[in-house]
Amino acid sequence: MCRVTLIGAGLAGSLLAIYLARGGHRVTVYEWRPDLRRVEVPAGRSINLALANRGIAALAALGLMDDVEKLLIPMRGRMLHDEHGRLELQAYGQRPHEVIYSVSRPMLTALLLDAAEATGRVRIHFGRRCEAVDLARGTLTLCDASGGREDVPFEVVIGCDGVNSSVREAILEATSGACSEEPLAHGYKELSIPPAAGGGFRMEPHALHVWPRGGYMLIALPNLDGGFTVTLFLPHEGQDSFAALSDEARLTAFFEARFPNVSALMPHLAAEFFRHPTGRLGTLRTRPWRVRDRALLLGDAAHAVVPFHGQGMNCAFEDCSALDACLKRWPDDWAQAFAEFETLRKPNAEALAHLSIENYLEMRSTVRDPKYQLKKALAFRLEDRHPERFIPRYSMVMFHRIPYAEAQRRGVIQDQILEVLTAGVPDLDDVDYGYADRLIAERLDEINEC
Repeated sequence: MCRVTLIGAGLAGSLLAIYLARGGHRVTVYEWRPDLRRVEVPAGRSINLALANRGIAALAALGLMDDVEKLLIPMRGRMLHDEHGRLELQAYGQRPHEVIYSVSRPMLTALLLDAAEATGRVRIHFGRRCEAVDLARGTLTLCDASGGREDVPFEVVIGCDGVNSSVREAILEATSGACSEEPLAHGYKELSIPPAAGGGFRMEPHALHVWPRGGYMLIALPNLDGGFTVTLFLPHEGQDSFAALSDEARLTAFFEARFPNVSALMPHLAAEFFRHPTGRLGTLRTRPWRVRDRALLLGDAAHAVVPFHGQGMNCAFEDCSALDACLKRWPDDWAQAFAEFETLRKPNAEALAHLSIENYLEMRSTVRDPKYQLKKALAFRLEDRHPERFIPRYSMVMFHRIPYAEAQRRGVIQDQILEVLTAGVPDLDDVDYGYADRLIAERLDEINEC
């Protein structure tokens, strides 16, 4: 068995530590932040996440779901809020289990840290920043909060340290590799809706609330305490932008005009808006992800995506289970295991990057289009007729374990079919279902899930 060093004790790093420990390995983890189980998490950055089938499968394989379920709030669909305060629930799926779950990032991370330490094979060092990785010498340069530095040896290092990964820098230097970052022109600001007086939710709790406004949007996810974590996605510059909301008067006028049914629920809007940082969004692509049996990247360190499909955490968790499977196939050849992992996961990470950008356009704009709504309803009906061949793209990503690349490929074909069938058609009863059956039989093979 191997001694493995992980950089980063966030969601991906803590889950991977459990997988490695269960595989009999000794794991040391270095994390630059303090232990969130003992200090308060600063507000303003990605407090809520959406857990879906891929992430659930990775957690269930380790027997963790009984504890994780206590942290979850099911969301059946998107609750759309129009400019006049009217509501419309668009279901994510059409079966009882086809829901996604709101979960607190700090609570889930704390649970995974506890589970990692409970294996007896994982040691986690907080407040230790990895400044550099020397792959040739097999040493890490670590820095603590007081400015102290030390070099520590490693056998194998895996970077779970996000978009600013020091492990990635070392891999790119050793391989003359490449990393591209594609920033989104939009950023985000995290806000909140507090619970009702005496507790309880002030909006429907079993939905992901969306205020789509064409060029931007507001979303809200429920919390266990009855409140909601609210995220404003907005261009950095321009007329309706973060740059334009430069004072409380402009901010208040903007919310009252664009989101009239929510501003009254946000008594701390101005204080939170000007106190919390404006987060930046982008897509990161890296080549390669590994150096022999020495180093590997996983999760956002290799393939960060924008958050609009709710799949960043789920993809990282799927990375962990996929790497575990590769190590089991190649227990004595980590170089081969790492190579197989990259070959399997890289096309799927690339596909997810495209799907996530497309879903942003859908969430902020397309969901309001009657043609989109007709195609969505038809997709459900075709799924009923051909469940072995036709599954809506969103469902393939969120409720199945069909590889992302395959979901993207099939999604393109299915959208072409939907476009043909809805051309000049006012409602579902006017669709030519015989023609639909023939198109599906001709263009879509049977589905194989991973």
